[in-house]
Amino acid sequence: MGAATVDITPDRPVPLDGQMHTRISAKAETSIFATALALESREGGQVLDQAITVSCDLVAIRKGVIEMVREKAKDKLPGFDLDKLFLNATHTHTAPVTAGGESYRLIGSDVMKPEEYTGFMAERIVQAAARSWAQRQPAKAGWGQGQAVIAQNRRATYADGSAKMYGATNVPEFRGIEGYEDHNLDALFFWDMQDRLIATVVNVPCPSQEVEGLRVIHADFWDPVRRQLRERHGKGLHILAWTGAGGDQVPRPMYGKAADERMRRLRGLTRLEEVARRVVRGWEEAYEGAKLEPVTGAVLKHQVEKIALPWRKVTEKELADAQKAAAQYKDDPKEQWKYLWNQSVVDRHEAEKAGTHGAFQMELHTLRLGDVAIATNEFELYTDYGVQMKARSPAVQTFLIQLTGSAGYLPTPRAVAGGSYSAIIQSSRVGPEGGQVLVERTVEGMKRLWEKK
Repeated sequence: MGAATVDITPDRPVPLDGQMHTRISAKAETSIFATALALESREGGQVLDQAITVSCDLVAIRKGVIEMVREKAKDKLPGFDLDKLFLNATHTHTAPVTAGGESYRLIGSDVMKPEEYTGFMAERIVQAAARSWAQRQPAKAGWGQGQAVIAQNRRATYADGSAKMYGATNVPEFRGIEGYEDHNLDALFFWDMQDRLIATVVNVPCPSQEVEGLRVIHADFWDPVRRQLRERHGKGLHILAWTGAGGDQVPRPMYGKAADERMRRLRGLTRLEEVARRVVRGWEEAYEGAKLEPVTGAVLKHQVEKIALPWRKVTEKELADAQKAAAQYKDDPKEQWKYLWNQSVVDRHEAEKAGTHGAFQMELHTLRLGDVAIATNEFELYTDYGVQMKARSPAVQTFLIQLTGSAGYLPTPRAVAGGSYSAIIQSSRVGPEGGQVLVERTVEGMKRLWEKK
């Protein structure tokens, strides 16, 4: 294995991603990073399989980014199959925009344009991948699980059957929280042959959205997590953040907020520090067990396939609502994001009518590392789908990585019935029908990794 970390912080103001309005960064509150992990299995001099995964402090891996990175990496990764390089985003909402277009035509000349930042970022990501590949060495791997209450479902349900993201819970109509919360923290560990910890993967089923509304560059809770782990386990430790299935989750409570605030006050912690405390404690639990059973010669298998998922169908009511909203925002330069968000639904309906919509194409990676299964998806995937995948996995421990692309939310049937942002058609390209296809194809892929040959 080999690992490398590079800084992808812009040196000028940039538009920030993750909100429905334009925000320009005032400063870099923290640095943001891309961290690469290269894995290769060999039998003597023969390469059996390989993978490079790069964790990025971004809101998503926008369309065209992975293609750009692979193109730039062509001459930088000798002997490596570029199809087996993939990226993932931590979903921090205080990172640069990496998609251009009409939404940002009003920004000033002193601001780094999205296309410029994307080119800079892609170069840095390739540097990290190349360094990790060049530095690979014989290593030991380990895996473990701890618990950390990070993910908290953010959709409240009400007596009339409706649901709302961040909806009020202190009203008589409130009936409950819509979905499940996964509090397992999964971790991978890599040591050199002298038992020095070189790299770790931390997999939590929750996006990094603690400081999402700020107008600064910020890595969110991964910044204090990295600092604390490096203070305890070495300044050179490479830390990959993998966000699991958490499209309906957030690291903030929907109720019991007064008790949460009191305990943080007694501990002298901010919300950001409290979340980091929980992540680090869960990681330490996992490490205590994993370091007792380091593995050499672990099986490494990596499958890459294109899968076709059915588009979510646009109803007549959804079409009418989207047409009305698109018309409202069309001529307002400051609301181009909302215009395009709604117009995309109208365009999809036209493609349905014309029979040209085809299917949504997604790149699926499934990997086996010893007793561990790893699977990717390009969505903000609701946790229920992740639970299905984990429950049916043949592995001892299963890691899921969302946002290896930028495919929007993938809600459950009950979320679609409840409505609200993240479950409405504007938020979702693929619906529950496609979600179940994704589950089946992912489980099939993981099971193939355990077939004896």
